[in-house]
Amino acid sequence: MRLDKYLSHLQFGSRKEVKALIRDKRVRVAGDLITDPGYNVLPGIAVEVNDAQADGPLEVDYLMNKPAGVITATENPTQSTVLDLIRPHDYRPGLYPVGRLDKDTTGLLLLTTDGNLGHALLSPNRHIAKTYAATLAKTLTADMKQQLETGIDLKDFTTAPAQVVVLPDTDGKRIQITITEGKFHQVKRMLLAVDNEVTALTRIAMGPLSLPADLAAGEYRALTDDERTDLDNITR
Repeated sequence: MRLDKYLSHLQFGSRKEVKALIRDKRVRVAGDLITDPGYNVLPGIAVEVNDAQADGPLEVDYLMNKPAGVITATENPTQSTVLDLIRPHDYRPGLYPVGRLDKDTTGLLLLTTDGNLGHALLSPNRHIAKTYAATLAKTLTADMKQQLETGIDLKDFTTAPAQVVVLPDTDGKRIQITITEGKFHQVKRMLLAVDNEVTALTRIAMGPLSLPADLAAGEYRALTDDERTDLDNITR
């Protein structure tokens, strides 16, 4: 990869700013002073800027606990997006959220620079399970639960059978629901179809990923090696 592109990806500045750094003799590669922005940086070669190591992965995967009030998009002129929550030094070109959570929906969101991974996770043919914790306006009756677990006709499509767990000591107003599709407003529409309403919704799992209990709303972390391996295993 070109040296100026490499440093730009690591957030040392725009391509123009990085070229100025290089030409000002502030960049070394494998200990040698390099003044050519087009110098080819090989994988694993040490790069220093102002005598400090320039490192970090060029491709990243982040697990975020999406807060309410931000939209799942890469940019928006009037509203805050999930990418606005990414610290500048963690951002990489091409970073995007996999799938969509509504503005008022919270919880697990994967952001990645790996387009193939995102495509595989969203492919309807793979039936990747997504689990949500939902608070309901009314008690979920046995009949409502049976309808959800059988499949709901939403006019534009019929849902696959969901898995529904009613949480104890909640008067039937808190459930965990697992679906294998991911249509727009799907869980909310399903509950409306059985004469109920979602008042709060949090995604707690997607495929092999689970929302960490210690990850605060609005925070994110890199995927562990095991988490990335698990994702690769189900998307091959």
